[in-house]
Amino acid sequence: MFTSLFYLKMKRIIFLIVAVFCCCFASAQELPNEFYAKVVGISDGDTFKVLYQENQEVKVRLNHIDAPEKGQPFGKSAKKFASDLCFGKEVKIVRQKKKDRYQRIIAEVFVGQTNVNKEIVRAGYAWHFKKYSSGKEYDKIETEARENKRGLWQDKNPIAPWTWRDIKKQKRALEKSTPFDCI
Repeated sequence: MFTSLFYLKMKRIIFLIVAVFCCCFASAQELPNEFYAKVVGISDGDTFKVLYQENQEVKVRLNHIDAPEKGQPFGKSAKKFASDLCFGKEVKIVRQKKKDRYQRIIAEVFVGQTNVNKEIVRAGYAWHFKKYSSGKEYDKIETEARENKRGLWQDKNPIAPWTWRDIKKQKRALEKSTPFDCI
């Protein structure tokens, strides 16, 4: 009696584990290198949320570029420009095989024949992210935007997003450290 109850409970537990495992992997299916999806969210000028096959939400980090952060000068403008370009639209995603440290896919995004990544740089709302990209075309596009003082290049001393993040990180570290209490 005891052993049959034990086996029955074990069967149920194993069934539940297998069911959960299957559900998790079914919803997180591997994405093809190129696919079409609808843009359903714009986090900032270089990060989007897309809906793939009507049920899988995917975070996309735009390859080759780095746009101003939230709270940074031109951050809202970069987000608005990106949104105007592709929010609610069906886009083509051409992704790299690897993901970034936040598990976002890294990709170039196209609305029709328009390369969204390049358009954001061309409009002056992102830097060519040379730390992760050696694309000479992005260099050329950024230089043209700088020379024509488009977008953030209107500012006399624009702060690159990676510098902005470093400054914020240093400020947080200073806020966490406490000075010695004097008695």
